[in-house]
Amino acid sequence: MKDHLGRPLVAVTGIGIVTPLAWGREANWAAVKAGTSGISRIRRFPVDKLRTTIAGTVELPEEAAGGEVVSSPVRVERMAAAAVEEALAQAALGAGGAFPGPLMVGMPPVEYEWPQRFDLARRANGNGSYRAATEVAAGRQDLYETFLYGGVGERLAARFGTTGAPIALTTACATGASAIQMAVEAIQRGESDAAIALGADGSVQPEAVIRFSLLSALTARNEEPTKASRPFEKTRDGFVMSEGAAALVLESLEHATKRGATVLGILSGCGERADNFHRTRSNPDGSAIIRAMRNAIDDAGLQPGDIGYVNAHGTGTPENDKMETLGMRAVFGDAPPPISSNKSMIGHTLSAAGAIEAAFSLLTIRDQVLPPTINHNEPDPAITLDVVPNVARQVSGLRHVLSNSFGFGGQNVCLVVSAAP
Repeated sequence: MKDHLGRPLVAVTGIGIVTPLAWGREANWAAVKAGTSGISRIRRFPVDKLRTTIAGTVELPEEAAGGEVVSSPVRVERMAAAAVEEALAQAALGAGGAFPGPLMVGMPPVEYEWPQRFDLARRANGNGSYRAATEVAAGRQDLYETFLYGGVGERLAARFGTTGAPIALTTACATGASAIQMAVEAIQRGESDAAIALGADGSVQPEAVIRFSLLSALTARNEEPTKASRPFEKTRDGFVMSEGAAALVLESLEHATKRGATVLGILSGCGERADNFHRTRSNPDGSAIIRAMRNAIDDAGLQPGDIGYVNAHGTGTPENDKMETLGMRAVFGDAPPPISSNKSMIGHTLSAAGAIEAAFSLLTIRDQVLPPTINHNEPDPAITLDVVPNVARQVSGLRHVLSNSFGFGGQNVCLVVSAAP
């Protein structure tokens, strides 16, 4: 039960997913296969003066019932907990709040949001200066703990009884994939027989939307939200910001087999490559993207021709889709495998994207169905790829999927997921 490098094979025994489409793995997967969009007009805060007024939002039950809108770290923790609970239930591991391994949490950087800043200013008698707000905040232990980076991981670790110190990390849009890579490597090094890998993001709040708009990264196709996200399509003009979470329960294949667990797939390869060209743009030669893809395939002990499908990073920005095409052609040559983007339906879930897309990649192998890229109405002649357009594609014999995650700051992580042996 070793791989080609003599390392323990790493099995997936549990999956949990939350996206704007649904709370739960099977409901999400059914919607993705059907080509359903989860994008809608933002209702969480006023958007009248914003350039972009749409997103993929996840409402908590109390918000849906008319309650107060929660802050991003609270939303991240709630979605993360739901995803982990679903994954643990499927894996039948970690009962009673005692999970036999570490927790790797991929999450966004967090900071005080506008409601908290306004509240601090009011408490400082209307003085909105940084010094005055800081003095008031010094007495708000609850606020400090909520927005303390890593606090989410600490609370989740206590809740699920994971071992050791939880690791909270952020590598921009590659964060969820980085969390999976860290969990895989911990098992491969023999540090643990099991681990929970988690990616979660709940950043649809005014300041984040404005910041991405100022980068000209977001689409402004507000009139028809469900048709706004158009990865690889000729008229694409930016990504749709979104939220969600996904958790994977990972174990050494030997550990999973000994306890009689159902193996959902194998995390067979992880590849990363940094790019210091620009804080938001990839190097025009695509070297880091290409190397990350090749590293993942090499790490799995495979050849490019063994990959039967690619779950794209596929954000729908003109630059990103062009660079992913360049990387695909460099790695796979003139006959690249089929590719599609889940972001056409759920938007870009940022820190959660790599984990959610890895989870969908495992379900792709399970059901032998390639999810579609919806809104693919006018193919871009410069995108010379086999994009699965609009309708899911049934396949057979699919055993290996490459999942791409390319983030701001040159953070590139690719994963190869494979069928159970």
